[in-house]
Amino acid sequence: MRMEDVARKGPPADLRAWLAYLAERGKLAIAREGVALADELAAIAKRLERDSAVLFPRPDGHAIPVVANLFAGRDWVAESIGVTEDQLLPQLLAAASHPLPTHEVASGPVQEVVHEDIDLLRQLPVPKHNERDSGPYITAGLLIARNPKTGVQNVSIHRCQISGKNRIGVLLLPRHTFSYYRLAEELGQALEIAIVIGAHPALLLASQAIAALDEDEMAIAGALLGEPVDVVKCRTNSVRVPAHAEIVIEGRILQGVREPEGPFGEFPQYYGPRANREVIEVDAITHRKAPIFHTIVGGGFEHLILGGVPREATLLQHLRRSFPGVIDVRLTRGGTCRYHLAIKIDKANDGEPKNVMMCAFGAHYDIKQVIVVDKDVDISSCEEIEWAVATRFQADRDLMVVSGALGSKLDPTTDNGISAKMGLDATAPVSAPELAFKRIRVKGEEEVDLATALQADPSAAVARLLAGARA
Repeated sequence: MRMEDVARKGPPADLRAWLAYLAERGKLAIAREGVALADELAAIAKRLERDSAVLFPRPDGHAIPVVANLFAGRDWVAESIGVTEDQLLPQLLAAASHPLPTHEVASGPVQEVVHEDIDLLRQLPVPKHNERDSGPYITAGLLIARNPKTGVQNVSIHRCQISGKNRIGVLLLPRHTFSYYRLAEELGQALEIAIVIGAHPALLLASQAIAALDEDEMAIAGALLGEPVDVVKCRTNSVRVPAHAEIVIEGRILQGVREPEGPFGEFPQYYGPRANREVIEVDAITHRKAPIFHTIVGGGFEHLILGGVPREATLLQHLRRSFPGVIDVRLTRGGTCRYHLAIKIDKANDGEPKNVMMCAFGAHYDIKQVIVVDKDVDISSCEEIEWAVATRFQADRDLMVVSGALGSKLDPTTDNGISAKMGLDATAPVSAPELAFKRIRVKGEEEVDLATALQADPSAAVARLLAGARA
């Protein structure tokens, strides 16, 4: 299927439709049966992470197959929501600005099978990913929580360690789920939650948007899909979950309970440390009759892409509110798609890049380094960004450092999350002479047709040249 066909037909209907689409394009590998859930599954997925999704039938003999590598590039992310790559960030921005509230239905495929006698590792094929991970982890589960006062839901992804037959250790960073948990504690309650595994790619993307508290990410997903997400009420609590997902774990984050969790391989490609963290007690598992379990290798390419692209959209929106000259943004892969941000601007005034940097640092605490470049720089190319720094940046004039700011607690260089921020103005001065920063180009390069410009049989041509030289 061609990219223009994707844009015409729209996004796939669910995870299964996305996998069928990948299979049609030769982008879905099928592993041999019986791959080990500990280490081996992740090792195979990691080898294929930039090329192919991979489905694992009967891992360790388990009846439920596992799939990994749903996103192997930005183009895959775009295709999953039925747009071209250049439409990706505008589409995400439009969805965040015009969300479609969910549509509640009485029943759905995700509740075809119900388990109330819980044994997580017997009932679900949960892999262990990185070498020093403390055990099996649910890594691609959408954790849905309800504001205990308003009922508004939040969707996010958290690392979830299987700690017992019906217990899950969960890392709650100081974001929206943690805010709901604190509200529940103030009310003397556990926080009702659900973990959704095997959701439509649009739901995964929406879960990573930098939305405001009490903005339901499932409504953003609905806008990406062009229709509201059908949701069904959980069997044991009040959380609403996508009716066409594969698997749902229903439970509660217990009030005042902390148990050891970690280490776990995280997106910076280091291990998040072991510590006492919040605990989920599982009350039920529901799933389709023949479900598919989605996993994300911690710190792998899918992890980075999934976290990076939706954040780019919300960062672009945030920056454009104050700086209409901002053209595009990119969270670079080398910066773990979280810490390093490149910003392309149509610069109108000297000094403007430093204001843009400060706005970016305020947009999300994870951002550690910002490089601002001119509109002639391709920010999808790390080589181009480095070229801009090499030729348009002077440290004594264009460097900005902010110390003692809040950063990511997963960055091992921080002091419990207290971090320095660095900004680099790699733009040319507005008043510079025309040729001082004019990029060189060879006239006619773009018009060259290599099919007609080059000989079809180079070896024969070389042989003739050598024969002529000997004569």
